[in-house]
Amino acid sequence: MNNGVSNWRSARYEEREPIEVRISHNEFVVVSYPGPDRSIRMEDLKAGRAVSRRYRNRRIGEFFKELEMTEGRSTGIPKILKEMAANGSPAPLFETDDDRLAFVIRLPRHPLSLVPTGEVTGEVTGEVTGEVERLLRAVAGEMSRQQIQSALGLKGEDHFRKVYLLPALEADLIEMTLPDKPRSSRQRYRLTAIGRQWLEAHPGRG
Repeated sequence: MNNGVSNWRSARYEEREPIEVRISHNEFVVVSYPGPDRSIRMEDLKAGRAVSRRYRNRRIGEFFKELEMTEGRSTGIPKILKEMAANGSPAPLFETDDDRLAFVIRLPRHPLSLVPTGEVTGEVTGEVTGEVERLLRAVAGEMSRQQIQSALGLKGEDHFRKVYLLPALEADLIEMTLPDKPRSSRQRYRLTAIGRQWLEAHPGRG
């Protein structure tokens, strides 16, 4: 609702085209008219740091803000990016034309929904140790090594890496957010599609 209201907040009164929502096998698409204001660069929008210098319908925006239907802080796109990443979903795609006549948001289907259940769980059945299972159940969204270790109540880093972290990475149950920079201080870990499906196939264990 928040993002839908944000689109209305930015729309021009003379535009009579309704917001379109299209659901297909591979994606969820929202099309709104007109496109983003020209003061917003698409590069900034895709990075989640775009803030419009002006509102087209400020009074309507303030009205919805009072009703708590929108925050009025340009947080809609950053929230989409954050929640998609936390869910392990592909990044959303943002599109517009040169004249900014329309704005398209494409939310790709989660890869987990495209993989047959038996196929994935069969790959990892019998290979998940109790330690790795504990790690999988502790990971929520994107977490640093220190955060995961703290959630598990473990103090020894070497033991954690050898018994918990590395086996989970090697089994493709979790992944790095910065695979090209494994030692980066900004490194985070998140569940893969396989990791999520393993948890779904083994509820309440551990």
